[in-house]
Amino acid sequence: MTSSRFYTPDELDTWIPLAALLELLPRELDAQLLRDADLTHFDYFALSMLANAVGHRLQMKELASMTNATMPRLSHVVSRLERRGLVARERNSADGRGVDAVITPEGRRALLQATPGHVAQVRSLVLDALDAGQRAQLREITAAVLARLDPDGRMAASRPRPRVADA
Repeated sequence: MTSSRFYTPDELDTWIPLAALLELLPRELDAQLLRDADLTHFDYFALSMLANAVGHRLQMKELASMTNATMPRLSHVVSRLERRGLVARERNSADGRGVDAVITPEGRRALLQATPGHVAQVRSLVLDALDAGQRAQLREITAAVLARLDPDGRMAASRPRPRVADA
């Protein structure tokens, strides 16, 4: 860590646009998903984690870790999704004290219906703005920052994914 009390001009030129991106991008992702699927981006993220999990289920504490949510926030979101029939809570068979969140068939349908619009929005706002080299740089940059924010690799995004050739 530097001992400087203020940002250098170079640091400001890096930080200010990033801070703006951190404010604007979530708002745009939420707006599109709410308009098209009545889901927030966090709802979509949680449903995605469940849909991709073995058996379409995760212990609540594991889902909280993977989505970087506090247990109260996750419980509130899962309750809302449960009222809509998109998620169910079930006792964990291996740990009688644990509770699993399970994506329902309706939740998988909602996620599948929301995905094309979400992917189009992400492409429009982020991916199409970058060339292949910039996307590679962004992967390296986000991995470096995530390594500091999530050194234990709790979030799925912090763990290396096998690279698949583009279709």
